[in-house]
Amino acid sequence: MFASVLKKIVGTKNDREIKRLSVILREINNMESSISALSDEELKAKTPYFKEKLSNGASLDSILPEAFAVVREVARRTVKMRPFDVQIIGGMVLHEGKIAEMKTGEGKTLAATMPMYVNALEGKGAHLVTVNDYLASRDAEWMGPIYNFLGLSVGVIVHGMDDDERRDNYARDITYGTNNEFGFDYLRDNMKFAIEDYVQRDFHYAIVDEVDSILIDEARTPLIISGPSEESTDKYYRINQVIPRLRKDTDYTIDEKNRTVVLTEEGIARVESYLKVSNLYEPRNIDTLHHVNQALKAHTLFKRDVDYLVKDGQVIIVDEFTGRIMPGRRYSDGLHQALEAKEKVKIEQENQTLASITFQNFFRMYSKLSGMTGTADTEAAEFKKIYDLDVLVVPTNMPMIREDHTDVIYKTEKEKFTAVIQEIKELYKAGRPVLVGTISIEKSELLSKYLNQTGIQHHVLNAKNHEREAEIVAQAGQHGQVTISTNMAGRGTDIKLGEGVADLGGLHILGTERHESRRIDNQLRGRSGRQGDQGSSRFYLSLEDDLLRIFGAEKISSIMDKIGIEENEPIEHKLISRAIENAQKRVEGQNFDIRKHLLEYDDVMNRQRQVIYEQRKSVLKGDDLRADLQDIIEETVEDLVSEYIEDKKHPDEWNLKGLEERIFSQFALKMNFNGGDFGSGDEIEEKIIGAVNDLLKRKEAEFGTPLMDYLIRMISLSSIDTHWKDHLLGMDHLKEGIGLRGYGQKDPVREYQKEGYDLFMGMIQRIKEDTVKKLCLVQIQREEEVEEMREQQRQDYVMNRGEDTPAPATVRRKTEKVGRNDPCPCGSGKKYKKCCGA
Repeated sequence: MFASVLKKIVGTKNDREIKRLSVILREINNMESSISALSDEELKAKTPYFKEKLSNGASLDSILPEAFAVVREVARRTVKMRPFDVQIIGGMVLHEGKIAEMKTGEGKTLAATMPMYVNALEGKGAHLVTVNDYLASRDAEWMGPIYNFLGLSVGVIVHGMDDDERRDNYARDITYGTNNEFGFDYLRDNMKFAIEDYVQRDFHYAIVDEVDSILIDEARTPLIISGPSEESTDKYYRINQVIPRLRKDTDYTIDEKNRTVVLTEEGIARVESYLKVSNLYEPRNIDTLHHVNQALKAHTLFKRDVDYLVKDGQVIIVDEFTGRIMPGRRYSDGLHQALEAKEKVKIEQENQTLASITFQNFFRMYSKLSGMTGTADTEAAEFKKIYDLDVLVVPTNMPMIREDHTDVIYKTEKEKFTAVIQEIKELYKAGRPVLVGTISIEKSELLSKYLNQTGIQHHVLNAKNHEREAEIVAQAGQHGQVTISTNMAGRGTDIKLGEGVADLGGLHILGTERHESRRIDNQLRGRSGRQGDQGSSRFYLSLEDDLLRIFGAEKISSIMDKIGIEENEPIEHKLISRAIENAQKRVEGQNFDIRKHLLEYDDVMNRQRQVIYEQRKSVLKGDDLRADLQDIIEETVEDLVSEYIEDKKHPDEWNLKGLEERIFSQFALKMNFNGGDFGSGDEIEEKIIGAVNDLLKRKEAEFGTPLMDYLIRMISLSSIDTHWKDHLLGMDHLKEGIGLRGYGQKDPVREYQKEGYDLFMGMIQRIKEDTVKKLCLVQIQREEEVEEMREQQRQDYVMNRGEDTPAPATVRRKTEKVGRNDPCPCGSGKKYKKCCGA
């Protein structure tokens, strides 16, 4: 009560923020007359003027008002659009590293030019991230004249570019591109063998367009670059033949709420009989059990033309939130192969992860991140928790007058579609355009079939014809147009009303089903009513819709029975609308938990990824390469000696014979300790380290210093990459089984962190040993053989190309390095390696 009264007096936090930005807006507007009086040449001179101010210590915030005023004037002269006041406010929100919620049609593309220009002035690059190649290319071309006029270069990253093109476009002041391309380029860069082959710079500033789609919806699936494993694909065909013989509710049970399917005791026995396996749960059959479960999922939980489609002999994932196809992306853990077996298409070999990252951890690498969308406020808590991004709702330029009708609900899907067709008929007859929203390809094609039977001309937009997305959506507001669309609905493309359409009531949005996310429904509604246009919306539902059937059917059905609803009679009731909203909130909560769970596991991998990628980069740059090698030699020798010698024991009890054999296998050195008089393990360590260094000096004298440096670099990289790849596989296996720890009252994430750390430290040890061993064993090659080796490595990289918290800065020593056997500088009297160096 008190809070609501206080809000009326002082306004909401959003109101206060808009008020604060309005003060800066007035300052920008006060400059308009003086800025508009400048000649083209004087306007162009503003960019070097701003850059000089920044180099002299001025902040971006201090130049913002004048810079925004300049961009507004340049936009008016070049692209013939003058940003509205609300677009300038939106631009300031983006500059401050926040999310601007701006309704559809409010001009987010133009609003972004002002903060992009200001942040690009620092010369570190500014990225605008979009959801598809079309929008990236269109927006770069459309807004390019503004930046070019002001002397800034503009690039675009799209699918199919080679590395030289990518490097050139990333080097521009401003770069447009998609989240997938940016993420995969990051992963690919960190698999390369020369620093000059990297295409990206550091991550400075980014605006993410359709930020909810990219940072929320797509964040459930990590980006993965993988290479083929050596496993046979025959097992998928064999197991696939078993699944259709199993009976629902007898051999397996489905939990639709949690999208899980489980074999019953009877089902296990039946599978064992078909596969001629005595016990599926024996350790040697665990792999078979895993693939049976994946095949069962493929047949029962994944539907063709809903979750995926089959095109050109391939199973292609359909994004459940955007309705767009996701070429290059594959389900992991053998699920994609199970779907290929189900659809009787060629099974691609199961892949092994070579590199991976979540969108959450990729975008958190940017020094400053911002975003814009028409629908973010419902996910404000997640944006804050995961990305530390505040959401600010920017007022519309013109009042919103769209009429949003309450939902209409029928008992059966057949009754619902009958009513939908009837309403479309009436609108079509009147010439009023209608955009019909469906939640899957399957439903869009079913509705299209019904409309064909009635003779109503229409367009269908779904993942099967996504190439025409912008073209179809751009015409959706014309007189008499009927457009059926999955929830891709042409985000990023304006729907302008045709001649006389406003007088008919504007564009009508007709939703045929509620999506599990309220935000997706709001996006569909937002296609109508842009810039104060006339418009309306209504959703038609049935108790047979998945959302209502799984999450709220009983409650809603009982309400309908009490009211006494007859067949073909709809119901509009607040109780039912509330029940639907509660169902959506429950699913949204589940989806947030899935994303949070994914991130908790990837946070463990992210810390490890940072260490490995920074180590690779350090090797490629040649930073302290010889000093690092010496550290590795000393640490490897120390660990090796500690296995065979204990200083507390008498020398007669030391396993010197075993140590000699181990030294020979590790360093190819024959050493004899029996005749030596050693008082401690440290003395033996020093002798071995000296022998290894002497061996490497002899090799350097034989090879020459340039080739030796090259070998150190390439062998280090080879060891890192080989063991990192194996480690990723081990971490995948660990994650698969870690969930079972919950049954033992242990937190699976904590267990994953702990065991993942142990695996990581073991990998680091193996990398060190492997690097030194290969350097000691390496033999000289002819120059042409070296060139062949380099070429092969480059080809390996090309073969592995895929279709993901800032990297730690390299720390430079400011004082002389302390040797491992020197006295510790802390004054303890111990050797450095036994004290602070430990």
